Amino acid sequence: MLSLKDLVPAAENNINTQFIVLNKGRTTSEGQNKTCLALVADETAAVHFQLWGSEGDAFEPGDIIRLTNGIFSCSRRNWVLRAGKRGKVEKVGEFTMVYVETPNMSEIEWVHDPSKSKFVQKAVISPHSRIFPPLP
Repeated sequence: MLSLKDLVPAAENNINTQFIVLNKGRTTSEGQNKTCLALVADETAAVHFQLWGSEGDAFEPGDIIRLTNGIFSCSRRNWVLRAGKRGKVEKVGEFTMVYVETPNMSEIEWVHDPSKSKFVQKAVISPHSRIFPPLP
């Protein structure tokens, strides 16, 4: 299982991780595609998680989710973790998971490093989510 703090943008569906849903944004529709952005976290970091179609209705704050073959990539100029076409998300529990809200991996500026053929962290845009303000 990959810790969220170890996420790096890539074009491969190879992320296997587990996290708790902290908050869900509103659902948006574009044509027949329905999406919902959620804030999720584990004991190492937080990230924005994009739910597609019926996934947006299937999961609620407090749900513990296992992601298999996920992808961390840019969607509409935002870095999001998502299942993608080959990935799978499933609920594995509720409310009993240690988590942190910072750093938020979606709030990091990523740049491509040609010498390493991968993305590297350039700067922290915000220590927490600008879309989901810190919980009281």
